[in-house]
Amino acid sequence: MEQTVQSIKEIEIVLRNPEDKTDTLSYFIDIEATDFNLRWLDALKKNLKNNLHLEKNYCWLGWATGARNVDYLCQQINQAIFQINCFNSQNVWGVAGLKQYEIRDYFTPDSVMYSSTEYKVGYPSKDPSALGASLKHEPMNRLHRYFEDLQGEVWNLSPYYRLADYQTKWAIRQLNDLCHELESWVLSYRKLLIEPEWQRPSQITTFLNAPRYNLQHSDYELFLKNRYDRELGGVYLHWAQIGKTQFEVFRDEDGADIDAATCSAINSLKFYSGEFDIEWGRDIIEKEHEWHAQEQRAFREWLTRNGMDCNDPKLSLGYIKIGQVNLEKSFGTVDFAEILKELSAHLDIYQIHADGVVGTFNYVWSDDNYKQMQIDFLRPGYDWSKNNA
Repeated sequence: MEQTVQSIKEIEIVLRNPEDKTDTLSYFIDIEATDFNLRWLDALKKNLKNNLHLEKNYCWLGWATGARNVDYLCQQINQAIFQINCFNSQNVWGVAGLKQYEIRDYFTPDSVMYSSTEYKVGYPSKDPSALGASLKHEPMNRLHRYFEDLQGEVWNLSPYYRLADYQTKWAIRQLNDLCHELESWVLSYRKLLIEPEWQRPSQITTFLNAPRYNLQHSDYELFLKNRYDRELGGVYLHWAQIGKTQFEVFRDEDGADIDAATCSAINSLKFYSGEFDIEWGRDIIEKEHEWHAQEQRAFREWLTRNGMDCNDPKLSLGYIKIGQVNLEKSFGTVDFAEILKELSAHLDIYQIHADGVVGTFNYVWSDDNYKQMQIDFLRPGYDWSKNNA
């Protein structure tokens, strides 16, 4: 019997140099036309047709030499906390019968990562003194917990969030985005110092107010198909909801068993959206990299110990791969260092061309009016949350 070959859809992403907007670079994504991929592509096209705002302040994660470095990110976290505390001082939450929520934390480079001058930079698992440029997990866990308390879940928003004003709602959202961006930056910065070929840069392509759709029963099998493998130029479904995955908790808690505090933060994926992530680091394949295989074995043992089945598709353990960047067509090479060099000079998405639909995003995160632009786009959702308290 002759086999049927699935057709391929191509998406073009046009990047530009944020400091010289005439300097552009295009890369091309191949999408196999499966049932799930076509539903995802339709959702992406709707985002483009509806001119949704591309979230450029949460897009390029793990770019160790980028402008959004540890100093900048800590500064932004502190500004968000200041806004939340200012709103807290107005006693709106107290009048509504809620316990006042004041954040008594101040974030600095020294508070979130170990100094690379005071400590050796290496692998603490091999040398306990080699903590330099490593992330301090406790302050980051606190930061994420502030966000979880104040925001709630997509399907169960916190009463704090519902009552907050526009500026404070925006600040609460930033706690989550900045937490993940800072964690990614520290990881890549440490790799830059000891193993630059293993930096983990990525692209998170999300839209404000992007509609979410329920995953179908058959979609969950795609998690088991790919598991936690990542490939250079791989395009993966974006995690379109709040909360930590089991794998994130396993890593953050260094394999410690789940307790009541950590369990409350875990949830499995329920939705998909027309959003996507791209892996710009080197391949990490379980069958090819023993260190990755060892971590996955430890993770599966941890799941079993905590009453979870690693083969249960409904737990959404892994990444759904929806496409692959055609590296040769896009960059003329498959060499990680060369591709990283090209991309690093063009960290601004200008256009997305998807199956005949074009979205143009003629703004950058450093624009003076960018924050207000985001608040204006988010205002309908902010109003909905207030009116549906």
